[in-house]
Amino acid sequence: MAELRKRLSLLLQADEFFPLMTYLPKWLFICLLVGFAVGTASALFLISLDYITNFREEEIWPFLLLPLMGLLIGFVYHRYGQAVSKGNNQILDELYAPKGIIPFRMAPLVLFGTLATHFVGGSAGREGTAVQVGSAIADRFTKAFKLSAADRRIILICGISAGFASVFGTPLAGAVFALEVLLVGRMRYEAILPSFLAAVIADYACLQWGAHHTHYNIPLVPDLDLYLLFITLALGAAFGLCARLFSFSVQRFSQLFQTMISYPPLRPFIGGIILVGVFWLIGTRYAGLGIPVITESFEIAAMPQDFLLKIILTAFTLSAGFKGGEVTPLFFIGATLGSALSLFVPMPIGLLAGMGFVAVFAGATNTPIACTLMGIELFGSEAGVFLAIACVTAYLFSGHTGIYSSQIIGSPKHLLFGSLKGKSLDQVRKK
Repeated sequence: MAELRKRLSLLLQADEFFPLMTYLPKWLFICLLVGFAVGTASALFLISLDYITNFREEEIWPFLLLPLMGLLIGFVYHRYGQAVSKGNNQILDELYAPKGIIPFRMAPLVLFGTLATHFVGGSAGREGTAVQVGSAIADRFTKAFKLSAADRRIILICGISAGFASVFGTPLAGAVFALEVLLVGRMRYEAILPSFLAAVIADYACLQWGAHHTHYNIPLVPDLDLYLLFITLALGAAFGLCARLFSFSVQRFSQLFQTMISYPPLRPFIGGIILVGVFWLIGTRYAGLGIPVITESFEIAAMPQDFLLKIILTAFTLSAGFKGGEVTPLFFIGATLGSALSLFVPMPIGLLAGMGFVAVFAGATNTPIACTLMGIELFGSEAGVFLAIACVTAYLFSGHTGIYSSQIIGSPKHLLFGSLKGKSLDQVRKK
């Protein structure tokens, strides 16, 4: 009997099939729980955000509350949210060097802060909220299932993928984004199955609650030839430089607020006063998510100043202390830049807007593969080659910068920068 047990043990160790028979059910069960929980939270967030946005677009007075709402958000985070104030960067820090379970307060705080920001017209996004809520919820299961340190990293990746996939309706992009965002130039394949499972389940759960996603259309995609290839490469470089400008603007505005205003709750209050004046002067075209402008840019050439004003207002809003994400504003920036370039570039306007939509995002987050998949999910596979070339070129030309300063460089973007390997983007910036 002892000999039989010994042989069975050796067989189980030698054959990879048997460990996988326990791995799959384990992570399927965990991802079902994480996916449904995060998908439900995303649905609640999206439905609430739609209601708030529709209300604000019909009224003008919410914009007047920008200073007071900024003061409230700043005070709440200063009083209760200092442990979670780093947002997405805190999640990355936990994946690199675990210190403790992410406080669950991150979820309600960022939900409140983002909805409050959008109610008064702050120029912000929603991806940051989804990723933070997803990670905070997913990390609850670490203690419940007594997961090891390695499994905890996987479940945090599941939270990121579930949040991203459900809030944008792009499960493939969400799954790959969570694997790609951790290390610049590298992907974490040990979590590939759980990441995909969590993304697909969360997206499904979100849709079952009646949440809706914006649909875009690229009606005309030409055949790729050498001439269009060179144009696409040039456009990708321009989108990458635009992403770099956005990251630079966020950093500089953040430094400005921290230097000039020492008491954190006053930063969004002062910022809100300035934003009220700006919206009074130029109108509310650049307030909130800006989805109508994004949709319009696929059909009508955007104004040349659209992308630049959105960069300034979004960087200013987030740096002041208002809450939300950067991704949807990046969609706005990229789509309007591509659309405006249709005045000079001999390519269909919808294709140019679509390329900018995903390429600026790729350059700012250092996730070209995820952004290519997102473009295919949103616009269709016909434009896939153009989207891929624009995304990878933008990734290269954005340099070692990004909106997530805690990102660690796993593989530098050029052999000349080999010494940057293992450093965070924040360390590179401070050199």
